Amino acid sequence: MKSDMSRILMTTSSESGIEEVAGAQSCTGGLVSARMAAVGGVSDVFLGSVVAYSNTVKTEVLDVPLSTLRQLGAVSETVAVAMANGVRKRLRSSWGISITGIAGPGGGTPLKPVGLVCFAVSGPGVEWSTSQNFVGNRNFVQDQSAHFAILMLRIAIDAGVDGLASQLKVD
Repeated sequence: MKSDMSRILMTTSSESGIEEVAGAQSCTGGLVSARMAAVGGVSDVFLGSVVAYSNTVKTEVLDVPLSTLRQLGAVSETVAVAMANGVRKRLRSSWGISITGIAGPGGGTPLKPVGLVCFAVSGPGVEWSTSQNFVGNRNFVQDQSAHFAILMLRIAIDAGVDGLASQLKVD
């Protein structure tokens, strides 16, 4: 079931005593929120999410620097970190998770192909970003991205600052 990882995150969250989680999503269009909302009791930890498809929303709502968007484009780990920090600040949450990428079918380039998705988690003493390349149609990229983001948040909560990169490897 699609919400299994959300259930695991809820269990991890309550066991870890985290206060709140907020999300910022671009290419998944709110899918992480939908997965979280499918789990009973999620309102105890999940504050909400900002769907930031446009750069205007990224800059005006999530405080992503316009200069960063101009220099790197919307699909970069730097932007993902800024989105995670921005949603955390905007919704006053303990943890922020973000996703920005190219779900397709168009929009890819040789340097940033369709399926490239950047993720970030921001929390107490934690700022972690990574990128993945998913191969498949738009729905597959979005589905895998939502699953990966929730997994990444769970790992970050479990592991804290030390050893995050070694905890997660997807090929």
